[in-house]
Amino acid sequence: MNTEELRQLQGPLKEKYREDPEVAKITLKASSRIGEGISCTVDTGRALVVAGLHPATGGNGMLACSGDLLLEALTACAGVTLNAVATAIGIKLNDAVIRAEGDLDFRGTLSVSKEVPVGFSEIRLFFDLDAEEEPEKLDKLIELTERYCVVYQTLTNPPVFRISR
Repeated sequence: MNTEELRQLQGPLKEKYREDPEVAKITLKASSRIGEGISCTVDTGRALVVAGLHPATGGNGMLACSGDLLLEALTACAGVTLNAVATAIGIKLNDAVIRAEGDLDFRGTLSVSKEVPVGFSEIRLFFDLDAEEEPEKLDKLIELTERYCVVYQTLTNPPVFRISR
């Protein structure tokens, strides 16, 4: 897809959202169901992913780890956003690899230490870009990717959470 094709695709949507902001608001949904042993089946709408315990918490390593899925969602969103932004501003990417790393201390997850938080203590996102562009343009591309990546923004600016049964 080139810049003009992207503008033709998104232009009518942007105009519609400017005219009626309420139609831009949607609710995404996800669901899962507990499975055999200590596992959970996630319906992605495209395939079923079976998630289970990470080996550091007793898992056998054969099932997807939820922490890995979070990082995968981050790299997927950042990759799509990067590609869309590059197309929109006319940067030709020969290739791009997006990597994420996250640090966990499983003492929190396993309730070994109440002082250790549950969850990631740090997440790092890396962009390895192959493009024949000036460094300033690539810096702007990364800046705009951060600004418009839904998963990145959600992680850095957490939404209100409500839990119910």
